[in-house]
Amino acid sequence: MPPLSVFRDSPEYEKRKRTPFRPPKTTVADIRSVIPKHLYTKSTWKGCYYFCRGILCTLVFYSLATKIDSVTGSLGQNASQILVSAIKCIAWGLYFWWQSIAFASLWCLGHEAGHGTLSNYSWVNTVFGFILHTFLLMPYFSWRSTHHAHHKATMSVEREENFVPRTRSDYKLPPQPKARTTDYEEIFEEMPLFTLGRMILMQLLGMQSYLLRNSMGSPMYPPGTNHFTPSSPLFKPHQRRGIIISDVGLCAMICLLGIFYNQVGFASFVRLYVIPYLLANHWIVMLTYLHHSDPTIPHYRKPEWTFLRGALATVDRPFLGWVGRFFLHNVSHDHIAHHTNSSIPFYNLPQVTQIIKSVLGDDYNYDSTNSFRALYRTFTQCCFIEDEGDIVFYRNSKGETARVVADDVDIRDYS
Repeated sequence: MPPLSVFRDSPEYEKRKRTPFRPPKTTVADIRSVIPKHLYTKSTWKGCYYFCRGILCTLVFYSLATKIDSVTGSLGQNASQILVSAIKCIAWGLYFWWQSIAFASLWCLGHEAGHGTLSNYSWVNTVFGFILHTFLLMPYFSWRSTHHAHHKATMSVEREENFVPRTRSDYKLPPQPKARTTDYEEIFEEMPLFTLGRMILMQLLGMQSYLLRNSMGSPMYPPGTNHFTPSSPLFKPHQRRGIIISDVGLCAMICLLGIFYNQVGFASFVRLYVIPYLLANHWIVMLTYLHHSDPTIPHYRKPEWTFLRGALATVDRPFLGWVGRFFLHNVSHDHIAHHTNSSIPFYNLPQVTQIIKSVLGDDYNYDSTNSFRALYRTFTQCCFIEDEGDIVFYRNSKGETARVVADDVDIRDYS
């Protein structure tokens, strides 16, 4: 692979840009009829294995990290201080990388537990998911509730829960025929360093902002909506008990972290937990953002939205290569298959992807663009959508779309 290819869009993405969009005509029955029944089978033993493996990886990385200072300190007698400092920085950098991946792995397993795919026993899924998400300060029952709502309304402009695009009127932009280049520049033009700063802020604190303030969530909820108040409009009355349990679990976890802090001190607490935790949030926000935000993928309004069209309006990506396969449990490699039927265990999704690709043909969306390149592209080009149109694509900072609807498609209105 040429070194500069990491800065380029993939052939799949370029082809999608050149291909006018036609809404998929495949049905849910078409998809499910070709998936063998054995791929729906859940194994509690496998669920326990992945649960234990995830915790073991976390403990191994933690154990190795606790030895970094002592090992590098012993080198000081026989090596220069600069070399020792360099080795120490590299060792901690490796820990931050791998432990953040391991933390993200736990989140992905908690996500699978929320879908009930780790076991046929609901209590096993609940216990595993609650432990894993609470460790990462994620309110398990609260997030599970809104995530299920996301699956029921994926890419629906009116009903989607996550990464809901803002519209032309939200930015108070003039109507498209009257808008000038300067109108867009006033809103979206910014220095590259400022853009980078916004990206870093979203990547490190985006999940917390969503949980606390419903940032990038649906605008149909009033200001102050959050995932911690049992009476939040995000939840139905029968779900409030679970919200309280989530909050109690988080309070207990914060207390445990306080005890850990008192034992190891500020510097070790930050290095051993806080930095991997923040970087894990980066991975989680990055992969979920890229699943459903792309210049070539449509959003639907009510007249044209269906469950399957929403499920297919996502993108499979080889996120982190084999690392994403092993640690992140196929969450990005096989996301379309996951959305077509979220009750299929993650370890069977690679087979499901290969099966449904033959059914979907050009309606299957794959993008081998380097994930960091794709993140920057999406962050800078997915600016807003039009207020009207039953099928809409993101517009960039110049008011342009990367893709259009085919002229021969009989639809009431498109933008």
